[in-house]
Amino acid sequence: MTHPPHGSAAPPGPPGPPGQVPGAPGQTAPAMPAVPPQAPGTPPAASPQAPQTVQTAQTATAARRTAWSEGVDRLRGAATTEPGKLRIIGAVLALLVVAFGAITTWQMTDRSAAADDVLHRSQPLSAAAAEIYRSLADANTAASSGFLAGGQEPTAVRARYEHDVERAAEKLATAASNAGSGSSSAASVSKLNKLLPQYTGLIERARANNRQGLPLGGAYLRYANDKMQNQMLPAAEKLYKAENARLGSDYDSAKPYPWFAIALGVLALAALGWAQRRNYRRTNRVFNHGLLAATAAATVVMLWLVVGHTVARSGLNDSYDHGVRSLNVLNDARISSLKARGNENLTLVSRGAETTEVAGEPQDKFDVAYRAQMKQLGDGEKGLLGRAADLAGDDSDGKKPVADAVANVGVWKDRHKVARASDDSGDYQGALDKVIGAKVDEPTGECFDNVDAALDLALAHEQRQFKQAAEDGRGAMSGLPVGAAVLAVLAAAGAVLGIGRRLSEYR
Repeated sequence: MTHPPHGSAAPPGPPGPPGQVPGAPGQTAPAMPAVPPQAPGTPPAASPQAPQTVQTAQTATAARRTAWSEGVDRLRGAATTEPGKLRIIGAVLALLVVAFGAITTWQMTDRSAAADDVLHRSQPLSAAAAEIYRSLADANTAASSGFLAGGQEPTAVRARYEHDVERAAEKLATAASNAGSGSSSAASVSKLNKLLPQYTGLIERARANNRQGLPLGGAYLRYANDKMQNQMLPAAEKLYKAENARLGSDYDSAKPYPWFAIALGVLALAALGWAQRRNYRRTNRVFNHGLLAATAAATVVMLWLVVGHTVARSGLNDSYDHGVRSLNVLNDARISSLKARGNENLTLVSRGAETTEVAGEPQDKFDVAYRAQMKQLGDGEKGLLGRAADLAGDDSDGKKPVADAVANVGVWKDRHKVARASDDSGDYQGALDKVIGAKVDEPTGECFDNVDAALDLALAHEQRQFKQAAEDGRGAMSGLPVGAAVLAVLAAAGAVLGIGRRLSEYR
């Protein structure tokens, strides 16, 4: 009996039916799909829909490219060429120069307007407010002097009182027309307009009673003085401070350097210099007439801006240091002398009816106020007159009236001591003659008049000094805003023409 070798395949037999695994009778395997023979390296055949899909994608991509994107591509390509670069440089130069001129015009217009306000609006209003204060204080002094003269007051004293009241009313009308609604100045003016008729009414009652020899006149006069000292003069002082604050604000707006315009001017000049250097390196031409003209125009604007504003700033500083500051101190000194004179008169009017304690001892209220005002007025270099003399500097025309005022204040103090000695000893008529008497009696009123006249001369001199310096400062900025705009336009045109000259070489 024979067997097939171990591990060998089954002997071949007759083929079975299709799908039957050889050697496994009765079992069939799934048929494999027929694949046609292909040459080596041949890619698989695409489906019939593939060409249509690719064509659709290409059409969608072409549809997404807009005119804007194509324009951007063209511009990007043009910018890489020399003509494209020149066009960009020309546009940037023109923009910088025009911006420099516009910013210069804007900033210098603001500063010029502020300097004009200093000269024609805020300082005159500050002076008007000081005049209101002075007129009210002088009217109060004249009223007390007329009361001391008796029933028939001197005509000159009466005329002085009426002039002061009219002057105060006139200046109040001016302040009211310039004060903004709702401002502190408007409130002060409104208050003074209400109080002034009340004050004049009290003065007329005091005068009427005094002419009849009734002691009630003194009470009315003291009541009027209280209204003046406690209500009217504080309101006038508030108005004066508000107008001084407005003046200071205008100075703050006029004096700062226009740093933004200066920085932009430096940038524009640097860009113009770079463009000319680039032109020289590429063409070996030393000058481009258009760019040279643009640089010259921008340089003129820059120098005009820096030098003009420096001169204007110097003039404004001088007008403040030797004008406004001196005027403020002199106004304070004049008001202090007026208050001192009014208190001196009221010392004789009250005759000790009102007292105040000083170091535990009762003293006449008005005499204490007089001494305080005189100390503030002329207490050496720390006093108002000492400060005014320092501010006058080496100006002899300004120092002389201040020196005269200082000398008369000293004489006034000496005469006042004599008058007080007479009053304390019971010689009321002698004290009265030493205060309001004739010049032969060497009254204190003569000294007061001399002080007031000297301070008036000093104020007039300082006002002229202020006006001259302020006009010089404002004049240094005249024409700069318009000139800067015109020169900036010319500079921009020069830059464009200079670049255009280079572009013409590529045509």
